[in-house]
Amino acid sequence: MTDQAHIHETHPDIIKRLKRAEGHLRGVIAMIEARRPCVDVAQQLHAVEKAICQAKKTLIQDHLDHCLEDSVGALGAEQRQTINEFKTITKYL
Repeated sequence: MTDQAHIHETHPDIIKRLKRAEGHLRGVIAMIEARRPCVDVAQQLHAVEKAICQAKKTLIQDHLDHCLEDSVGALGAEQRQTINEFKTITKYL
């Protein structure tokens, strides 16, 4: 989808998460430049990574919950089960 007005309810939350991760990443760079212990740097990098992964998961789940549902429309029970299983398995991305 290339629609410029394409926005979902979760987009503001995703933006907040990514901006927070951006700030933490800048902090990690400063930590490395300040020669902080590797354990401290690794801990902060882990936090950045988790924040970005959570933003990605939120975006994908939101897309599946809205865009996929809008595209497929009404389905029979068997097809609905397949869609639901697909949505469930994406939670493990």
